[in-house]
Amino acid sequence: MKKIVLTGAAGRLGSYLREPLTKLADELVSSDIAEDIGKLYPGERYIRADLADLDQITALLDGADMVVHFGAVPDEAPFETILGPNIIGAYNIWESAYRNGVRRVVYASSIHAVGMYPKTERIGTDVAHRPDGFYGLAKCFAEDLARLYWDRRDIEAVCLRILSAAKVSNPRAVSSWLSYDDLIHLVERAIDTPVTGFTVVYGVSNNDRAPVDNSAAGFLGYRPKDNAEQFAAKVFAEAGPLDPTDPAHMCHGGPFASVPIGQSGQALMNIADDRKKT
Repeated sequence: MKKIVLTGAAGRLGSYLREPLTKLADELVSSDIAEDIGKLYPGERYIRADLADLDQITALLDGADMVVHFGAVPDEAPFETILGPNIIGAYNIWESAYRNGVRRVVYASSIHAVGMYPKTERIGTDVAHRPDGFYGLAKCFAEDLARLYWDRRDIEAVCLRILSAAKVSNPRAVSSWLSYDDLIHLVERAIDTPVTGFTVVYGVSNNDRAPVDNSAAGFLGYRPKDNAEQFAAKVFAEAGPLDPTDPAHMCHGGPFASVPIGQSGQALMNIADDRKKT
């Protein structure tokens, strides 16, 4: 490929994707609303752009073969905060992809699109949407948008329903962990699989207790290697008994399923900002 565009390049997950993506195309264009993202990798350049501005995004995607769309408000927040980057921004990505003849969008969706399902129910990629807040609702919108643009405009999409791409620091993550190495592998497969159409796949490592079923997306060749079971004994001992009536422990969405709608879920998750430094 000649050009891949990565949105959300200044974010924690984006920081781990930048270098691997430079190896998959002649040029990686990284983008975010930050003034800069520090030292660039060979083959990478940075363009500051606002997802909520259609003209800026249309220009950003000019000449792109694929878009890896990770840009968004990454937490539950008031609807007014989510609307611009996450909902209007998603429309701007797909509409700009259509205008520029982009072949495929690889989208960072989330388990929060189906976060209200109970964890005792192993869910597949075909379950109906069941969001746990405005953040999850925006992911539902983007997934439906992706299907529409595939059905009507032939733009392929791989929607990565990421579970917990952070260090294992709580009991939920023992089942939901996605290691950074497995994240990179997942995005690579979403890019280099020859034909994907519209596909949903869960972003989760090879955890013994993984609560989701990726069998319908097996053709992607995503074969995660890491397993959070190595952290289980320590994490469970530190946490003590969990309340089985608390949605934070019972639902796939974790704390997002228990906090008031519009309030931060990440504030209860002890997520370390361990973004990769260039």
